[in-house]
Amino acid sequence: MKVPHRDKDSAERAQADQVRQRVRVGMSGLAAIVLLIGLASAVFSSVDHNSATKAATGASDPAGVVANEAVPEPAPSASNEPLAELGVAPAAANTPVPAASPSAAH
Repeated sequence: MKVPHRDKDSAERAQADQVRQRVRVGMSGLAAIVLLIGLASAVFSSVDHNSATKAATGASDPAGVVANEAVPEPAPSASNEPLAELGVAPAAANTPVPAASPSAAH
């Protein structure tokens, strides 16, 4: 028994329409998720920024924000090896060795 050509075309067309509909729904869902993530990120970064600013000033007035933005620089160390001080890298071999005491010579 042969399937009429018209039925075969309409079945293929219906399947193609169904695939297009699924792709449309999937892409719309993906776009909605990306939009929600972006919105949540903006809200949370705004909240973090506001709470950090209030914690730094101790008050909610904007004049205090400007006054507290000047952070003093840390004092430079004598060894001038910040990685060695943090314990990330070993100290350089050419660091000065403390002089031996005169009584230790004999």
